[in-house]
Amino acid sequence: MTAKLIKGTEIREEILEEITQEVKEIKAKHGVVPGLVTILVGANPASISYVTLKIQTAHRVGFNEVQDNQSPDISEADLLALIDKYNKDDSINGILVQLPLPKHIDEKKVLNAIDPDKDVDGFHPVNVGRLMIGGSEVKFPPCTPFGIQEMIVRAGVETSGAEVVVVGRSNIVGKPIANMMVQKGPGANSTVTIVHTRTKDLASHCKRADILIVAAGVPDLVKPEWIKPGACVIDVGVNRVGEKVSEKTGKKIAILKGDVDFEAAKEIAGYITPVPGGVGPMTITMLMLNTLKSLKFKLGLM
Repeated sequence: MTAKLIKGTEIREEILEEITQEVKEIKAKHGVVPGLVTILVGANPASISYVTLKIQTAHRVGFNEVQDNQSPDISEADLLALIDKYNKDDSINGILVQLPLPKHIDEKKVLNAIDPDKDVDGFHPVNVGRLMIGGSEVKFPPCTPFGIQEMIVRAGVETSGAEVVVVGRSNIVGKPIANMMVQKGPGANSTVTIVHTRTKDLASHCKRADILIVAAGVPDLVKPEWIKPGACVIDVGVNRVGEKVSEKTGKKIAILKGDVDFEAAKEIAGYITPVPGGVGPMTITMLMLNTLKSLKFKLGLM
């Protein structure tokens, strides 16, 4: 039996519609909407593309979006001063600094300068600590893990008592999603194992998983025989493995593969995310949700 697809594109639409409606209600009752600023330093084409998508999504859900473009030769001191300005701006609920930054700027110093209560990416050490403590301490889960958990919940997959295996130990995906799944609460209460490319007998760990979350960045790392029949497989990998000509536009486009052998795995798993169209669309969506949450915290609604 072919696995049920967990489509991030469809779940994204559901969540964005929910956010749009809630923004309208808050505006009607409190006279404010979430404010989001995106700081872009330089003109990296990939960064411009990603920032443009953030702007479009923010406008779609009714946010006040501020796009602050800066020269690539801005000094570190001036960038830190700019962040401080937005930290003090009551109309701004979320601050994003698009990475990568020019080499003369310390990215860690810049990200740590953002007010933790406006750090809607969830990367500030304070928010990492809040995530570790769990429960009511959590404000802004990192967006990709937040999206993964939401996909699992909305697909109706049982997490309480489930064996969750996370393949990958990055600070952006692997570590935070493992921490989120082990916490007390809905969408969690799981027994979690973190494995990686240095793990001995990686296959045996994967075979135990009721929920297998793969974020290693290695194309087709997880073989179909590693998957427990009926398991939920979340493939976070987006690996460029070549190019092809688009039938619609005639232009060259990237060929993308996940970390899981999708075609074979979908005949074994109970649920699976496609690549593309799986986890990817969820990241900006949860960024919008975190920004809405920031305003709700400020208004005492959470």
